[in-house]
Amino acid sequence: MPSARLRLVCLPHAGGSAGFFGDWSAGLAPDVELWAIQYPGRENRIGEPFIAEMDVLAQSVADELHPHAGTPTVIFGHSMGAALGFEVARRLTTPGEQHAMRHLVVSGCAAPHRLRPFPGQEGAHLLDDERLVAMLGSLGAGGTHLLDDPDLREVLLPPVRNDYRLVQSYTGRRDPALPIGITAFAGRQDAAVSIDELDAWAEVTDGRCTVRSFPGGHFYLTERRDEVLGALNDVLDGLG
Repeated sequence: MPSARLRLVCLPHAGGSAGFFGDWSAGLAPDVELWAIQYPGRENRIGEPFIAEMDVLAQSVADELHPHAGTPTVIFGHSMGAALGFEVARRLTTPGEQHAMRHLVVSGCAAPHRLRPFPGQEGAHLLDDERLVAMLGSLGAGGTHLLDDPDLREVLLPPVRNDYRLVQSYTGRRDPALPIGITAFAGRQDAAVSIDELDAWAEVTDGRCTVRSFPGGHFYLTERRDEVLGALNDVLDGLG
């Protein structure tokens, strides 16, 4: 969108894909351009090798976004995508360089220096198929019925295992703080993220940090899609 006022770059959760955000454009303001990042090893990039380290993936995404710095940009990331979004934003706001980053919106994720495996999910990438599928179901992830098909499991579970290994080996740092504001979303019934862990996002920014909660669990944003998009539009409108 050559006339876009803002670009919203969306980063999926562990095991997720760009398709998760496929219907979001219709709920955004008409002058907001939506980009959804496709991680290697899934959907149209299924033939590419996975990236198993947060720093490598963050640098890869930042390198792709850097040439497009002419449009003011907001990053939205859910769960693993929130931690990745923080690392990408850090790389795009290097002191002394002009950047397009205006804001970071994180969802369903503790602040990077407070991030730890969700209770009961330690070493999730090492679980057998049945236990991994059950764990995904307990989180409320959409599409888990597809995992009843053994052939689809062979396609869908490897990205999940890779991403859990990636995020559970990630060690976040508090410094240097981001020079942009942060908005943190979460489901009120999400047992994986405490209020203290959500509030701690204020410790990794020199800007303003706002926290907003919604009814629902870890995947509240699928159940409350319209409400979440409305709140996201409020954030984007506030950026001018």
